[in-house]
Amino acid sequence: MHEATGRIMTMVIPVLFLASFGMALIVHAEELPETPILFAEDFEDALDAGWEWLREDPEDWRLTDGALEISARPGLEDTARNVLRRHVPEIHERLLAFEVTVAFTSPPTEQYEQAGLAWYADDAPVFKLVLEQIDEECFIIPGHHPTEAMQVRLRMEINVDIGRVRTWYRELDTDAEDAEEAEDATTWKVVVEQDFSDGYMNHIALVTYHGPEDADHWMRFSDFAIRYGHLW
Repeated sequence: MHEATGRIMTMVIPVLFLASFGMALIVHAEELPETPILFAEDFEDALDAGWEWLREDPEDWRLTDGALEISARPGLEDTARNVLRRHVPEIHERLLAFEVTVAFTSPPTEQYEQAGLAWYADDAPVFKLVLEQIDEECFIIPGHHPTEAMQVRLRMEINVDIGRVRTWYRELDTDAEDAEEAEDATTWKVVVEQDFSDGYMNHIALVTYHGPEDADHWMRFSDFAIRYGHLW
C-alpha cells in the first residue's frame, strides 16, 4: 500500500440498475477540498497487494509509464475480461471517496465501448461511473453528459451514514504541458447523487466493456486512490 497526500484524484462512474435506486441528476461545478488518502496505486513496476482479477487475460493488460492499460474486449458487465478489483475498507463513521484518471488512448469504434469504475457485490457489478461511446459520441455515464475529452478524472464518493453516493468528473486537457496544468484546465462537475445499499460495499473495480475483438484499444488508468470524502 502507498500512503500519500496531495492533489485530488478523480473518476467517472455510471449506474447500472437505475430502477432499483433513487437517483437525482445533478450537473454543476464544485471545488473539492483535499482529504487524507487511505490507499494510492501508482501502477509502477507491479500492482500493490490486495488487487484481484476477474476473468484475467494476461496478454490484454500491461503496466507502462505509471499507468495500467487494459485492452477493451467484447463483454457485458457479467462477462467482461480483465476486471481489476479490490476490497473496500469498512468505514462507517466517515465518507469514503474513490478516484482515478481514465483515458482512451485511441478513438473508440464500438457502440458502448467504455472504461471507468464499478461497484461490485462479490462477482456482480451493481453500478458504475464510466467514459463511454454511444452513437459515435462520448458521454459520462451515469447522467449521459456529453464530453469531447479523451481523458477524464473521475470521483465517486460514498456517504455511509445516509446511504447515498455522489459522482464527479473533470475533463482533462491532454494538450497541456504537465499533469497539474491538465487538471486545472476544467472544474469538477457533479453528475449524479443516488441511494445505495451498504450491503454492496465490498469491492471497487476498474472496468472496460464492449471493446473490439480484433483490435487493441488500450484503456489507460492512472493515479487510483481511496481517500476520505468531504462533508455534503
